Amino acid sequence: MIENLLKFKNDLKSKIYFDFNIGKLTWFRTGGNAKIFILVENNRELEIILNEIKNNNFYILGSGSNLLIRDNGYDGIILKLGKGFNSFCIKQNKLEVGASVQDINLSNFALKNKIEGFEFFSGIPGSIGGAVKMNAGCFGSETKDVIESIEVYDNNCERNILNKKELNLGYRSSDIKKNQIISKVIFNISYGTPEIIKEKMLKVKSQRLSSQPIKNKTLGSTFKNPKNLYAAKLIEESGCKGMSCGNAYVSNKHANFLVNEGNATATDLEDLGKMVIEKVYNKFSIKLDWEVKIIGE
Repeated sequence: MIENLLKFKNDLKSKIYFDFNIGKLTWFRTGGNAKIFILVENNRELEIILNEIKNNNFYILGSGSNLLIRDNGYDGIILKLGKGFNSFCIKQNKLEVGASVQDINLSNFALKNKIEGFEFFSGIPGSIGGAVKMNAGCFGSETKDVIESIEVYDNNCERNILNKKELNLGYRSSDIKKNQIISKVIFNISYGTPEIIKEKMLKVKSQRLSSQPIKNKTLGSTFKNPKNLYAAKLIEESGCKGMSCGNAYVSNKHANFLVNEGNATATDLEDLGKMVIEKVYNKFSIKLDWEVKIIGE
């Protein structure tokens, strides 16, 4: 497989790297190397690459906003969708968006085109593909509220359209399989008043600034909220605010955020998360589940 990738490496717009420092592409800015990293530039080349790697272990990297890569790295292939998946198109009251579009850019595009209901995306770090896969949301709104369908490729190079029902979008979850790569997302749209849309976006921004440590190296919410409860409240009441491990600590501003103080290792951050899980369980007999994705050795 590696030999084949090397063979046509120079014939592709896509970039192929070996032993690549993938940790630097995550928002934590820490972690090990990927055995192979491929920045895929368009649909045609995605099909070519999938045809070569279909029987190998691979992971899809979005913007790295909720991913922790362990210090020994990832012994497999990491794919990231590039510029060819960064497009917008309005067709017959539907909005088609490339999977690598950043959430904030989708929100800004919607504002520019007087489309309502996308304001909450301005408060979500990450890409649209990742937002769909985990049904990302904030402040009472979720991706499932506006989605119609998605275009996916699987590791057999088969392209399919999956509708909202097939996705089975739940709280920070979906039925999208590990071997399915989201290439495009189709949203339902309705039009509103730009002034009201902008006001809602400013409210989201204000809420984030006042409640979250967004100027620090974090991955957003670390743990999922248990049913009818808030993880941050459980963590704070368990005495975890400010708790540290190496150069990682629990934010004093929002207890459900772990922060890389500067030189934290992935091990520091994962061990700190485990400490939080243990303290919450000891106090409330509730086990927190990671919202952050952890991969590697």
